Formats: sequence, structure tokens, C-alpha cells
Amino acid sequence: MPLLGRRNRTTVATAFALVALLTLIDTMAAEHTVHQLPSPLSTIGAKTVWDVDSQSLYYVDINVAAIRRYDYAENKTYSCTVDGVNPIAPVILVQGNPNHYVVGSGNKLLLVNWDGRSEKGTLVKTVYDLGESEKHTRFNEGKVDPKGRLYAGTMQLESLGDIFQSKEGKLYRFDGKTGGEFHMVKDGIGISNGLAWIQCTNKLYYIDTAALDIKEFDVLENGDLENETVMYDWRVNGEGPGYFGDGMTNDEEGNLYVATWGGSKVQKINPRTKKVELEIEIPAKYVTTLAFGGPQLDELFVATANIGTQDPPAGALFKVTGLGVRGLPMTKMMLKD
Repeated sequence: MPLLGRRNRTTVATAFALVALLTLIDTMAAEHTVHQLPSPLSTIGAKTVWDVDSQSLYYVDINVAAIRRYDYAENKTYSCTVDGVNPIAPVILVQGNPNHYVVGSGNKLLLVNWDGRSEKGTLVKTVYDLGESEKHTRFNEGKVDPKGRLYAGTMQLESLGDIFQSKEGKLYRFDGKTGGEFHMVKDGIGISNGLAWIQCTNKLYYIDTAALDIKEFDVLENGDLENETVMYDWRVNGEGPGYFGDGMTNDEEGNLYVATWGGSKVQKINPRTKKVELEIEIPAKYVTTLAFGGPQLDELFVATANIGTQDPPAGALFKVTGLGVRGLPMTKMMLKD
């Protein structure tokens, strides 16, 4: 067998090195780890939001009506309730006031004060009341877009019937002025859930859990939505997969991460290919919400629910490391008097 020339040997060595590098990258990308964090077991842990300033993750337990704060440095979770405020969903951070939070309770948005450690917070005032015509609904989701506008979604009260059949929910945009005007941007909604904005494409992605799909919208300058399409449909031949899309967030590369209610996993979905690129198994059946956080914004925090007769760690808070991606800082609400 003839000896390889120097150029051929170099070419072969380079090819082997490239293959080894690609294999290493694939291996690193696949080696994520799920960690359970010290936290109370939530009945329905939901609506995670990462605060860069305090290096804390905020979320709620809807039916217990508790606001929770996971302190990253202390590796400890604090909880509070607010007298007269029940249920609570979502929780929204307020720009310029680290002890103030806007929370949804029934068909109202309320401003509460909490020091992040005490077992009790206090009600400050009503920010907005949807009124008598929406008494049959409650807020379930809310996030602030990159321009500081709050989008908040509702659903029918569970006590009034099958929420998966109801279409009483609406999605609103709010300018942040106390007592200011709400703009309805979508109606006919079953269960308002995940919201994510991809700035480079000016797209909003939205989950109505009951619809079993992810909707895509173009966002106009004033915040209105147009060109509604279905970006991803969980149904195959008209049949659902046995779980539902719930909370949602995105990484800086524009990929979506979706919590699955009843699916025991988080799905990474690429809006460009409309494919599931990764499934992250979570040791709880009902995965509810998620947000990127940590000092480098490269850890994915995941909340879960503990309903029925499930065993721990259902209801716990988790974080996923080793994903090889980063999230984006979450915008706080600009609340004006």
C-alpha cells in the first residue's frame, strides 16, 4: 500500500478533526441535566419570570394564591400570600420598583407590595378591572413584550364548566397606565397561555392550550396583531398527543421552549423548520411554565403542578443546565400612575 503524501495526510487529519469536533458539539448539546430545586410543592406552579436585577425567579401557585421567589444565590425559595387576593396568575415585575408586582386575580389586575422574604404581601391598589361583562373569566397569563407593553390573557372560570370547550377567553394589550385602556387583540380563546416574542422577525407566538397549537402573528408598531397563522399543530390526523401546550419562552436564537401539561417534558421547537428539535424529560406529569435565567441566562427554570394523587417531585421547581443556549432578559412592566 503506497504511503500518503504530506498534503493527503493533512487533509485526512483535518477531516478526522472536523468529525471529532462535530461529534463533541452534538454530545455537548445532548448532555443537559435536570436538577430539582428547594421549593414548596405547588398545586399549580405557573408563570415564571426571571429578574436579572435580583437574580431571582418569580412564579405563582395559582390556587394557593402564593407568589414565590427562588433566590439564586441562596438556593432558597420564599413564598407569600396577600389577604383578599385569590387566585393569583400571572405575576409581572414592575420597572423601577423592585418590591411592586402586578398580579392577575379573577378579572382584575392588582398591584401588590412584597419584600421578597416575608410570608405576607400587601395589596396596594387595583390597576385595571375588566368589569361586570367579564366576571365569568379570570386572568391566566401575562407577559411584557420587548417594548414594555403588557399582554394579558383570560379564560373562563373553571367553576362554570369545561374550560377546554369554552371560548370565552381574550388576549389584551395594556399600555401600563393605572386605570388606562385595555385593547383586545384576540378573542374566542379557550385557555390563554404561552407568549413569546422573536424580535428579529417581529413575530409573536401564542398558545391557547385548548386549541392544541401555537399561533404566529406579525406585530404592528402599535402592538396590534395581524396575519394569524398556525405555526405548530400538536394534532396528528386530527388526534391530540395526550398532552397540551402550556407556558412558553424562547432563546436568543429564536427557538421556542414549551411546557407540556400532561406530557412530562419540555419541547424545543424551531419556528423556521416547524419541528421539535429536542425533548427534555421532567420528572412531573404536569409541566406548566418555564423561563431562562441564571447569571449567564443559560439555565432553564421549569415549574410543575401537583394535582390529584401524584407523588413528589410533582409540583417542584426544576432547572435544566447544559443546553448550550442562552435566553434573553425579560422586560419589566412600565406602570404609570
